[in-house]
Amino acid sequence: MAVILVVEDDPQLCELVGMMIEDLGHEVVATRTVGEALSALQSPQNIDALFTDINLDTALFGGCDIARQAIKLRPSLGVLYTTGNLVSDELRARFVEGANCLRKPYTLVQLQSSIASLLAGKTTICA
Repeated sequence: MAVILVVEDDPQLCELVGMMIEDLGHEVVATRTVGEALSALQSPQNIDALFTDINLDTALFGGCDIARQAIKLRPSLGVLYTTGNLVSDELRARFVEGANCLRKPYTLVQLQSSIASLLAGKTTICA
């Protein structure tokens, strides 16, 4: 079981993703803003992985910015991005090293596979 920090600005999607991840046997720390995510990362709470939407309401590449700050605070943190948009070369250049990406919409099986790959240290980049 891993503790996964979820950053998703859509409240309904944040709740749904949190439930999906819990159904997979992991603990979830759900946040909807950059500030909430950074507070969780600065807390003493154990967090094994970050699952963040790339396009947050606060910034076009907000998820990439959160991931960069997260890695500074917790260098061993695994990062899994999600997006419903095409992943351009410009966007890929913003990814933290070793990050994984899951395209929306995704199924529970795809989410499970992506989390398992992330926790095993395998890199998968969405197209």
